[in-house]
Amino acid sequence: MLAYQHAYHAGNFADVHKHLTLFCVLQHILRKETPVTYVDTHAGRGRYPLTAAETQKLKEYQQGVVPLWQARAALSRSDPLLDGWFDALQRAQAGDGRQLTHYPGSPWWLADSLRSHDRLSLFELHPGEHQHLEAQALPSNARRVHDDGLAGLRSMLPVATPRLCVLIDPSYERKSEYSEVAETLAFVARKARHATVLVWYPLLPAGRHQVLLDEVRRAGVRKLWRSELQRHARGIDEHGMYGSGMLLLNPPWGLGQRLEDAWQALLPYLGKQAAHRGEWWVEE
Repeated sequence: MLAYQHAYHAGNFADVHKHLTLFCVLQHILRKETPVTYVDTHAGRGRYPLTAAETQKLKEYQQGVVPLWQARAALSRSDPLLDGWFDALQRAQAGDGRQLTHYPGSPWWLADSLRSHDRLSLFELHPGEHQHLEAQALPSNARRVHDDGLAGLRSMLPVATPRLCVLIDPSYERKSEYSEVAETLAFVARKARHATVLVWYPLLPAGRHQVLLDEVRRAGVRKLWRSELQRHARGIDEHGMYGSGMLLLNPPWGLGQRLEDAWQALLPYLGKQAAHRGEWWVEE
């Protein structure tokens, strides 16, 4: 089943959570000159016009990136991580960057940090989404792969570069994906012990993300940091996503505090019930 298209949700609060975390990781990675292989297992389109018919149907960006963009001057002054994030976000816009015209997906964030000696593999299985991705301008050392991203990641290990950074971000439209992601994370932890892996998961009233967390714990994976952003309390909307989760394998030192500082500045713009929790979930 390949029904999911992220354009309906582009720029929502979960995207902000995911991509601010990714941006923080990338900033740490770029402090060293050694080359990196980046892998995005569920790339999507890469860059989403906010005027697209799909995006306009739900307009989730209005409760996500829009209030932050409107307050970007004050937020940039309040925190250096946010200053860099807004600078990058502005580069993703059309024209002079003053208007919020697009929301950049993970391929854009990864490509924006790509250096000439790094490599980037973008996997996308959905034929329509892959076609959109093919149309996006990317550096020559980025490749687009029309294939299953979890299987593709497994086949790439070990990579030729000294460092590896992976984003695993499925739609979870199949319940089995929670287990598949847990198995893949455990596999990467065994085959590339020092890899930095970011796993996104939704917080839904049914609580299916607990399958992912339980299976990762049973697999004995260590050095895991967890970040969860709740937009409102569980149970208010019995069908929608009430929060967003990130599980990080081998997070860079100091990442937790940098993100916590940033979220304390951002939360007032995401609603009265918005809350963030970051913690070591499994230590060494």
